[in-house]
Amino acid sequence: MKVTERVEGQQAALWNGAAGHAWVDEQALLDRLFAPFQQRLVDAVVAEAPGAVLDVGCGTGSTTLAIARALGAAQVTGIDISVPMIAAATARAADAGVAASFIRADAQDHPFEAASVDMIVSRFGVMFFDDPVRAFANLARTARPGAALRCIAWRSAAENPFMTAAERVAAPLLPDLPPRRPDVPGQFAFANGDRVRGILAESGWKNVDVAPLDVDCRLSEPDLLAYVSRLGPVGVALREADEATRARVVATVRAALDSYMVEGECRFTAACWTIDARA
Repeated sequence: MKVTERVEGQQAALWNGAAGHAWVDEQALLDRLFAPFQQRLVDAVVAEAPGAVLDVGCGTGSTTLAIARALGAAQVTGIDISVPMIAAATARAADAGVAASFIRADAQDHPFEAASVDMIVSRFGVMFFDDPVRAFANLARTARPGAALRCIAWRSAAENPFMTAAERVAAPLLPDLPPRRPDVPGQFAFANGDRVRGILAESGWKNVDVAPLDVDCRLSEPDLLAYVSRLGPVGVALREADEATRARVVATVRAALDSYMVEGECRFTAACWTIDARA
């Protein structure tokens, strides 16, 4: 129980602190980077034509808004634990005149109305629950019978060398970087596909399918430098670093990423899962 409380607190602190504010600041960069994943979710939702959709871990709302635009009159709601990201998502919806709503809460225990949604989606938002079985059981109660679940999550760190390259290279310069730990809340918590299948089965979902998805991603040179210096564990650590350390780390990491550069842009493959199930 003490471990659960500590991890739970870490996630809330992370996404309401440095990481959450960095995601808001770099919203446009992340929208560009994750556009191929967003489009897959929008296409999946359009194929189902649901009347009510819940976007879990919606962040600054890009996918939620894209779904709302695609569906028109449907009820589309995003939920996230991050105060700054939900504030940004709400402002985006108002500015764009899109009828999407947002909830700042933890989806694993939020008291959703029972049997109230026809489809649940998530773009990299379901790997952060401290108790994923409890979380997916809560989502199952929220879903109407036959409702679809479609999530995209990262596979393992080993299959995503670009995503961990910055921290590997920066580790000698930033000795307090937190280590990656398997099967704990975080980017690669769903690395084990069999574990994901077990979580969904135990939480009451049916027709579970967990399939590999490899997506080619690209970052421009300016986006790459912003990504390295602002996002991920290195970006969070650099917020507290002095200017000399910051400059040294960014230069070291950028040089190490030369192998990913093709025709002036960074190219890498994102190794992910598509997670499908039915309520």
